[in-house]
Amino acid sequence: MGRPGDGDMTTRARGLRNLRAALAPVAAGVCVMAATAAVLIPVLGGGDGPAPRPAPYGTHSARADAAAADCTPANAAASLRPSPEGGPAVDRIKARGRLIVGVDQNTYRWGYRNPATGDLEGFDITLARAIAEDILGPDPKITFRAIPTSQRIPALQKRTVDLVVRTMTINCARKRQVAFSTAYFQGGQQVLAPINARITGFDDSLKGKRVCTAAGSTGETRLAEERHGARVVTVPNQLDCLVRLQLGEADAVVTDNALAAAQAAQDPTVQLKGKPFTDEPYGVAVNRADTDLVRRVNQVLENYREGGGGSRWMAAYRQWLQADLPGISKAPEPQYSD
Repeated sequence: MGRPGDGDMTTRARGLRNLRAALAPVAAGVCVMAATAAVLIPVLGGGDGPAPRPAPYGTHSARADAAAADCTPANAAASLRPSPEGGPAVDRIKARGRLIVGVDQNTYRWGYRNPATGDLEGFDITLARAIAEDILGPDPKITFRAIPTSQRIPALQKRTVDLVVRTMTINCARKRQVAFSTAYFQGGQQVLAPINARITGFDDSLKGKRVCTAAGSTGETRLAEERHGARVVTVPNQLDCLVRLQLGEADAVVTDNALAAAQAAQDPTVQLKGKPFTDEPYGVAVNRADTDLVRRVNQVLENYREGGGGSRWMAAYRQWLQADLPGISKAPEPQYSD
């Protein structure tokens, strides 16, 4: 399949391989200092002290069960009302003196390592730091665990992390497994493909094409429902799809448009095709037992949105996302279930 820049494929492929190589030490289990009080480690690595201990389920689990049972697409983004108070999960984090957060490390603009500094940066990382500051005070200690898309829910269920802040879409299927905060960003699934590809969007132009998506993502779920004749290729992380596209091993990518826009910013030979075909509200994911932590995160988000155009949310949007996703004037409005 022809595409702009095919003559530069070797150079581009080498650049992508160099990026993968730069990330390899973290995947292999090497601890990297992401900031003064933050550490980045792999989800299956040795860890930073003991993993969070399970809290009793009891009424907490019953409440989560009820919310999941009543979930519909219309109210999927509804969450518990905010509270600045503590509780078993918040107290556990304070006693440990460190927040453990599951994040991405290779999605540009959202959660990625700055190659010049080695620091984790992005919209999700900024939000995770705000949550840590609220619970632990100024200059909080944070352990960032790099988690593949398909391991976000297992990491919470096994209590390898306290939270997942990783462009995770809120939906009813996931709410049967984990709890969510209110939405902190609104995206939608869209197709990413080379500029000159004869692909027009999520339609029959995908017939016979190799379409890449991340395992465990809403893109994989949507393609399982409606392939449009495509051959689906799944990978652990969305960046792997860009690599496949670069190396000619995939013809298109299905992912959230927010992530696709970041990938297009990294490679000017690809572009978004068609229109978004789903609603993708991103939420902070939490173990279903930890309702006090859900409420505390929702309080942080209330404060984060406060001030409209002068809010911390808008400041983070302008810093990380506006260049690739222009035209957003405010954070999503929160929905509450009680």
